[in-house]
Amino acid sequence: MNTPLVKAFHDSSTGTISYVVTDKITNNCAVIDSVLDFDLASGRTSTKNADEIINYIKSSKLNIEWIIETHVHADHLSAAPYIQEKIGGKIGIGEGIMLVQDTFGKIFNAGTEFERDGSQFDRLFKDNDTYTIGKLKARTMYTPGHTPACMVHVIEDAAFTGDTLFMPDGGTARADFPGGDARTLFRSIKKVLNLPGDTRLFICHDYGPGGRDISWETTISEQRKNNIHVKDGMTEDEYVEIREARDATLSMPKLIIPATQVNMRAGDMPDEEENGVKYLKIPINNL
Repeated sequence: MNTPLVKAFHDSSTGTISYVVTDKITNNCAVIDSVLDFDLASGRTSTKNADEIINYIKSSKLNIEWIIETHVHADHLSAAPYIQEKIGGKIGIGEGIMLVQDTFGKIFNAGTEFERDGSQFDRLFKDNDTYTIGKLKARTMYTPGHTPACMVHVIEDAAFTGDTLFMPDGGTARADFPGGDARTLFRSIKKVLNLPGDTRLFICHDYGPGGRDISWETTISEQRKNNIHVKDGMTEDEYVEIREARDATLSMPKLIIPATQVNMRAGDMPDEEENGVKYLKIPINNL
């Protein structure tokens, strides 16, 4: 097997882990779940996280092929267009983005100028689609439940879960966002857990439960044995009860309003208005 080289980048402000996945034969690579820094109080963006990724790719003499979004993130803004502008790559996401665009297009009253067909992205992946990163073979698994656009990307012996699964002591993603569903999420996760036990699993968020060090790599076997929400023996009804009870206690992510507006546009901001300024909306009592 051509084993990919995986380099992780942790953003402590959002708990996000981004990845550069490299084919060691060709030096071609993909970026998965990049972060654009955003200060909510001032509305200012910066590119520290993205620049770290770009500098790594340049210094390692890699050729970027893909900029992958596992889903429309609610907790951070994507740096995909910035990275694409600087070093290239095709931006891809699951075709469920169209459902997300329709839902959040209405929430933010985005208007007819906002296309809801996924055309902001270079590639819309279907379930079980295949693509390559150099000589690495990759395929997609449609895993709705957290959002309608969630996908796990399986690249040789490594799988990138987005928010679908956390580390075993963190459990799983929430399922109470618009378009989410706990029962659907359980069934999606069971598909993922049918991958070979030694599959390396790379997660998108970690918050160090119990004060442990931040971690982002586990295996299918470890998840099946120890995941607090979906380990072997947990029934669908038990999971739904646990997940829905937990979700009822959670507040909305602090960046969900800017993040969804930007990420449903493939990381681009809304068009600037007649004064040359771009604005993000805050819907009142609507989330």
